[in-house]
Amino acid sequence: MSEHDANARFLRESIVEPETIARARAHAVELGASPISAVVGSQIAVLAAAGAARSIVEIGTGAGVSGLWLLRGAPTAVLTSIDNEPEHLAAARQAFADAKVPATRARFIAGRAIDVLPRMNEASYDIVFVDADPENVIEYVSHGLRLARTGGLVLVPRILAGGRVADPVQRDDITSAYRSLVQETQESSAVLATVSPAGEGLLQLIRLDDRA
Repeated sequence: MSEHDANARFLRESIVEPETIARARAHAVELGASPISAVVGSQIAVLAAAGAARSIVEIGTGAGVSGLWLLRGAPTAVLTSIDNEPEHLAAARQAFADAKVPATRARFIAGRAIDVLPRMNEASYDIVFVDADPENVIEYVSHGLRLARTGGLVLVPRILAGGRVADPVQRDDITSAYRSLVQETQESSAVLATVSPAGEGLLQLIRLDDRA
């Protein structure tokens, strides 16, 4: 086993997922959703806690898994969850109810994110979590940076695309979009960017002050 594989296995086995999130994950898998891993979930919980997030948007519910991780780190935040799959939204509602998340801390919007995001208030959110329709990831991140306040975070899981992003031979549209997103944000003066390779990978962008 390589060092990389040993590290990945250790991280997977060391994360203790709360029971409510584990149940939400099991239901998500039954529905055919692809929830984020516990490794990435623990990272976004820490980021939400470190930033004392109060207002969060997630694009793609993961049937409740990602939202529960975010609210675990930000217990006073209000989460807006957008999804085009009614079944996934219903599962997220149930997962939040099972976890005793107050109804006032979550709102659910059914619809295509590409249609919903332009209508949302800019510079109003502490975290924008992007986990839907990878073919539209660049447009979603662009909207996310508009919605995030100065100093706010835009988070993109699965950014390594199962190792394809690191392989220059892989040039399909989705892999190329992820690769371009990593490269362009590293070079941008509008954001501070880094990538965590843990789990399926997590791109982390902090929106900088436009006036700087």
